[in-house]
Amino acid sequence: MVVAIVTGASSGMGRAFVRAIAERCEVDEVWAIARRADRLAQLAAETVVPVRALALDLAADESFDELNTLLAREAPQVLYLVNAAGLGEIGTWKTVPQASVDAMIDVNCRALVRMTQLVLPHMVRGGHVIELASCSAFTPLPHLNVYAASKAFVQSYTRSLRWELFGTGICATAVCPAWVRTEFVSVATRGAGAGDIRHFPLAQKPETVVLRALRANRMHFAIACCGVPAFFLRIVGKFLPHCITIAGWEGVRRL
Repeated sequence: MVVAIVTGASSGMGRAFVRAIAERCEVDEVWAIARRADRLAQLAAETVVPVRALALDLAADESFDELNTLLAREAPQVLYLVNAAGLGEIGTWKTVPQASVDAMIDVNCRALVRMTQLVLPHMVRGGHVIELASCSAFTPLPHLNVYAASKAFVQSYTRSLRWELFGTGICATAVCPAWVRTEFVSVATRGAGAGDIRHFPLAQKPETVVLRALRANRMHFAIACCGVPAFFLRIVGKFLPHCITIAGWEGVRRL
């Protein structure tokens, strides 16, 4: 059985990846992982390829034990691994609660790496690993400091992983878009720092980002910016000192 495994599948980018992969009809089944079982059930009813809904919390160790048991029992050939699960909260070190900080690090970094380590032994030649980062990976961002740092980790990890996978036929790509029209904004602005960023310009549809990310991975790109704003920030981040890019971000953030 050939499968795709997608985390964060109940909404946003993860949901869009499930639909896009299902439409390609390259896999026998999509394993959709998220906490909200009701949304996963709804997603399963909308796709042309069977979707196995796995209601797992990636912040909990027992979720990985459960998935490891399932992989051992089913012995699937994994063609796609998409780590789209992620958390973010706008604010400073004073306004973002410690619990939110810990959750961002756990889900954005630890869970992503653990999922990758767990699934890679089951992946086939020609497989696709897609790690969801962000254009915030290209420069430190005050008022999104932990989130941006976690995405910089994802970018660095994915670049290194690509070289470790050389010769296996498995390609890993870090997807680094700018703002995307998902639930991220409503969730990220729920805390005391909600007013720190007031505008989210040039936001893309998740479907657009997903199609460009899949295309970039098939072309063996290390980084998929998926849009002009993210590509611009990537170039700027390569040539300008962080003190300048941070100052520019602060100007944009205050608009």
